[in-house]
Amino acid sequence: MAAPAPARSPESVTRWHPAWTVAAVTLGALVAASAVRSSTGALLEPIEAEFGWSRATTSGAVSLNLLLYGLTAPFAAALMEKWGVRRIVTGALVAIAAASALTMVMTSPWQLWVLWGLVIGLSTGSMALVFGAIVANRWFVARRGLVMGIFSAASATGQLLFLPAIAYAATHHGWRSAAAITVGLALVMALLVATFLHDAPVARGLLPYGVSEGYAVAAPAHRAAESPVRAAFRVLVMASRSWAFWALVLTFWVCGWSTNGLIQTHFIPAAHDHGMPETTAAWLLALVGIFDILGTVASGWLTDRMDSRWLLAIYYGGRGLSLLVIDALLAPGIEPGMWVFIVFYGLDWVATVPPTVALCRQHFGVADSGVVFGWVFAAHMVGAGFGASVAGWIRATTGTYSAAWLVAAGLCFAAVALALSIRKRPLGDRPVVDEAARQG
Repeated sequence: MAAPAPARSPESVTRWHPAWTVAAVTLGALVAASAVRSSTGALLEPIEAEFGWSRATTSGAVSLNLLLYGLTAPFAAALMEKWGVRRIVTGALVAIAAASALTMVMTSPWQLWVLWGLVIGLSTGSMALVFGAIVANRWFVARRGLVMGIFSAASATGQLLFLPAIAYAATHHGWRSAAAITVGLALVMALLVATFLHDAPVARGLLPYGVSEGYAVAAPAHRAAESPVRAAFRVLVMASRSWAFWALVLTFWVCGWSTNGLIQTHFIPAAHDHGMPETTAAWLLALVGIFDILGTVASGWLTDRMDSRWLLAIYYGGRGLSLLVIDALLAPGIEPGMWVFIVFYGLDWVATVPPTVALCRQHFGVADSGVVFGWVFAAHMVGAGFGASVAGWIRATTGTYSAAWLVAAGLCFAAVALALSIRKRPLGDRPVVDEAARQG
């Protein structure tokens, strides 16, 4: 087989590095996936009203969607390593468009479970943050943290940009017109991904952004015959021998518990328990999403400049302190202290993602870090499920969420110790082009 053409620095050809085009398309795909996932909340009631289905039926399909969204991540990463990022993401977007279109002609609950739960769950799971981590690690050496921070903000961005339009369409033109928005969005992004999302810099004869000419391309590791499922479990076995992996799994499990599981699920009913109108509480939760964008991008910038272990310790410590005081801040109106809580929790919401991705790369190498982060991300979703269930049980048995806040605060303080227990950058983070940056 002929040797690949020497990679060249894009600065010798153009001032615009194609990595930024790839990053823009990746961000668009992540935003589209987020818009599709968030649309379920706006479509549940109209679908229930038309077909007479119970909330248990529709929420069951959403629960299946969330479960598969989290568990798909490590296997999707392995698929991307084997068959290429562009193929997997384009296929996922086309599957989302097809499933969303078919919901417009469904007539039975099982069809909702298959389309929303199974197909869209697997497809959006294939475009979770693991997708962004693989792109950032392959295409960037400089600004990796910043790019990962921008990718991490895609979830809130998708909700802010498209959820109002989807909700408006569902209310004024019927839920099928709202579903049509997600179909069109997915198809447009599928076309852009297929056109502009190259699998790796070497596919265009380039080096990753931030790498100067003169670095050698590492010899490939021949894994073409390995199945994605086997690859995912091989990496799991390899990573599980390292304490760093378990520390990252446990800290991200706490992250899921204290964000999606606790605040996203229970903040509105907890505020209502204290006399706050549900609409006011929902508006405050929306503000968390706005500050989430700022906080996550800033966290990415800091990850390029600071020790990721200390960033995680600061984030989890601050989150724990805020959870200690939230019960005293909830009231019928919005107290000044509540504004501080909303701003801080928004800035801190998924600020943990860029340093967690960086630690996965530093401890396990670029080639396997995508799959490793897939398993860590799965722990996040499992933690969210536990957090939601435990908080609900506490509320049902005690009549208050007070103990739920304290339990979550204690877990956050434990996460501080876990983050600081990780050894510092054993592999270094040298700007070399290895197998993951090489593959096309």
